[in-house]
Amino acid sequence: MAFNPLNWLMGLFSLDIGIDLGTANTLVNVRGKGIVINEPSWVAVDKRTRRPKAVGLQAKEWVGRTPADTLAIRPLRDGVISEFEITQALLGYFIGKAHQQTIVPMPRPRVVVGIPSGATEVEKRAVYDAAMSAGAREVHLIDEPRAAALGAGLPVSEVRGSMVVDIGGGTTEVAIISMGGIVVSRSLRVAGDEMDQDITQYIRNKYNLFIGERMAEQVKITVGSAYPLPTEKTMTVRGRNLVTGLPESLEISSVEIREAISGSLQVIIDTIKDALDEAPPEIVADLIETGICVAGGGALLQGLPERLSDELHLRVWVADDPLTCVARGAGMVLENLDDLSPLLSPLDRSAALRAA
Repeated sequence: MAFNPLNWLMGLFSLDIGIDLGTANTLVNVRGKGIVINEPSWVAVDKRTRRPKAVGLQAKEWVGRTPADTLAIRPLRDGVISEFEITQALLGYFIGKAHQQTIVPMPRPRVVVGIPSGATEVEKRAVYDAAMSAGAREVHLIDEPRAAALGAGLPVSEVRGSMVVDIGGGTTEVAIISMGGIVVSRSLRVAGDEMDQDITQYIRNKYNLFIGERMAEQVKITVGSAYPLPTEKTMTVRGRNLVTGLPESLEISSVEIREAISGSLQVIIDTIKDALDEAPPEIVADLIETGICVAGGGALLQGLPERLSDELHLRVWVADDPLTCVARGAGMVLENLDDLSPLLSPLDRSAALRAA
């Protein structure tokens, strides 16, 4: 990387930002300050003009409650951009909000954004363009499993192999890493959102009760589990009875929710087994010693380490503050961009343009 005095000078004063642009939540890590923003990836827009009315936490509060002229949407699906202009507004809002925390004007920031390892060149280009349009001076992309491994403190640059499973809202990223590179990876579009849909469908089929997205997510967080709990839990769910059309409440147990999400969990487990099956025996020997790190919001599902350990015959552990691993990893790259630049995901602009 050639030395550019202007870039070096701007780098001293710019508020450089690492972003975990997630399907469910967006986290912003400002260099030298840590995680300053953690908000839902929701945008409420005017149906006619498509102009944003609310972003982040406020937009999520509006979900299921908007008037006829307003639509609350998530502009990212399965970890990639589905609504370019709305994603640009989302990024612009978060970059602007990070800059509001300073009392003096700052140069436009350098930005490192986490992307799914299975993202196509067109999808990478969409993230790059959205971040540039939102006000970034320079944009770098990093595969989410690499960023998660960095944020979890795994020795990604060492010869010894490490394995990370990052379960987010839209995607599950599975990667075995050695010497800074990805040896085996899987990007699966089954994750937290799919579990929410499983819960909605289960309650609808069994009880004829229609519940909203937010209620399904709350059920998953409160009583969802991947493994039998020492004391099983229950909670009250509220929705609309599909037979009478009237409001109704019922009590549901963690045993039922475990059954509801079992299919999605098994798909994730089978994908991890598939990655292990492809790994060289030397790295598998390393993993017997180091275990598997689980990151992302899905790592908070009760009993998940026990279930994975039982199925995979390996030690499975949850990273400290798993929800912020990707954002922290992106921030670590910003702190030492010259040394860690080999970890970044290259953007093949010609391939992106050909595919477009």
